[in-house]
Amino acid sequence: MTDTPQGGIARRLPLIVILIVAAVGAFTLRDYLGFEALRDNREALIAFRDANYLMTVAGFIAAYVVIVAFSLPGATIATLTGGFLFATFPGAFYNITGATIGAAAIFLAARWGLGDRLAAKMDASEGMVHRIKEGIDRNQWEMLFLIRLVPAVPFFVANLVPAFVGVPLWRFVVTTFLGIIPGAVVYTSVGAGLGEVFARGETPDLGIIFEPRILLPILGLCALAALPILLKAVRGKRGL
Repeated sequence: MTDTPQGGIARRLPLIVILIVAAVGAFTLRDYLGFEALRDNREALIAFRDANYLMTVAGFIAAYVVIVAFSLPGATIATLTGGFLFATFPGAFYNITGATIGAAAIFLAARWGLGDRLAAKMDASEGMVHRIKEGIDRNQWEMLFLIRLVPAVPFFVANLVPAFVGVPLWRFVVTTFLGIIPGAVVYTSVGAGLGEVFARGETPDLGIIFEPRILLPILGLCALAALPILLKAVRGKRGL
């Protein structure tokens, strides 16, 4: 059964809305979701948190979900804010929760709009495209963890690609939640130290994740995620 033109538009509507909001937000919200905004409003944020802790937690997670779901600028600042307001823990947990829910939202919008049809076409295709789809299917857990752990993979790309190759939602959610923990903890800990940074009139070092003491353990986790893929490839060549 094929989609009617109206049905096809309806299925794509959530993804279209996300793309439009993302494009508008990229030009209109950059000044409001930057480090300067956090610095200038830090005292008001702390006062509101102290007076309304649970409301602050709920509002923070909701804001993080919106930022991720609509691919708005400011995800890094949001992570720093989580650390600044709530310390490394439970701040990291709030950051990871908001990021995972937001990622699941854009994943569902992409899969509902295009993913199911693209996955079906890849299954029905031949040659290289079909082999790529088979390779992803055989190594879904490893590939999903890998794209989350590698710092060079943009977060929105890691949200969209699994939707386009037919990854189940529950597997996407589990690997997203667990896979973003290392990076989230690093940036949340940076945010937890922003009080001293503000006092010195400095800006935080967002390149800390690429320092050897941070990057090497993350690359080690990437190697562990990639190892089963390499072993399967070697066994396949040997006919085992």
